[in-house]
Amino acid sequence: MSLPIAFIKGAGACAALLCGMVGLTPSAAAADYVIVLDSGEARLTLVDQATHHVVGTQPTGKEPHHLMITPDGRSLIVADSVSNDLMFVDPHSGKVQRRLEDVEDPYQLGFSPDHRWFVTAGLRLNRVDIYRYDGQNIAPAKRVPLAKTPSHMTFTSDSSTVFVTLQGTGEVAAIDLRSQAVLWKLHVGNTPAGLWMTPGDRYLLIGMTGEDDVAVVDWHKQQVVKRVQTGRGAHNFRNLDDDQHVAVSNRVDSTISILDYNTLTKVGDITGLMPGPDDMELSADRRYLWVTFRFARHVGIIDLNTRKLIDTVAVGRSPHGLYFADRAPVYAPNPD
Repeated sequence: MSLPIAFIKGAGACAALLCGMVGLTPSAAAADYVIVLDSGEARLTLVDQATHHVVGTQPTGKEPHHLMITPDGRSLIVADSVSNDLMFVDPHSGKVQRRLEDVEDPYQLGFSPDHRWFVTAGLRLNRVDIYRYDGQNIAPAKRVPLAKTPSHMTFTSDSSTVFVTLQGTGEVAAIDLRSQAVLWKLHVGNTPAGLWMTPGDRYLLIGMTGEDDVAVVDWHKQQVVKRVQTGRGAHNFRNLDDDQHVAVSNRVDSTISILDYNTLTKVGDITGLMPGPDDMELSADRRYLWVTFRFARHVGIIDLNTRKLIDTVAVGRSPHGLYFADRAPVYAPNPD
């Protein structure tokens, strides 16, 4: 992805970043790693996916929370929300490629399924920024004020609409991407966070972090039609890529619930976890679910065959987003 020259830091700074990997050898840098964002440390940690060993760290900007693979798969975008920039890294090695400055408060980010739109949610600044994307560059389209504390997002499969949760007001907002107009807001409960769209764009599932359930929203009718009790602090989702199940992390109860998205019921819980499970990623063979523990400075690996935590890896403070290239597919309307 080429970027406007005005947004790229000077060559000297870029060179320093490219050479700034800690604890990596040239042979190690060519491998595929799990990339973990330590939001409280302003860094990312690299973990060997096979051995579960930390192999290095890399400085980021302040408070990196979420990340997103570019549509061409060549870069992983790390959103530095307090530093007001996007950092592009190699999705396999974690090496810094370049930085895009003057992107204010990119807490959450996502590409629309048709790759025409790039959206960031500004949790701190109470707004959503919409950019046009031409396959190489992003260009500002509109800044949409959205109070209060917009956090997570998902898209319709036709890329016409982006939905954003507003944690401070307990609402979900629908924004038309073509006109960049707010279509409607719906109150859904206390501190809505993660969003997941069921196949066929039938329902929105919303993790209610201030409650103990997932709200099921018929967004066509703009109404909550069901609540599925999961656990306290229901927060974020990961599709398990089996045409039936999605996982939801419960940050307060320190569990992960498995939902059947066809019947809209909970079918099980994964217990015995460390405090604060948050973001999740699924191995390509669909057997291992990796999870960040926000309150424990660790990531964990869960064997989905037994639904047991089989290993943990110490990382930095407040680990949040994570990614690895060798992963199972993510259902298209949902950002990482």
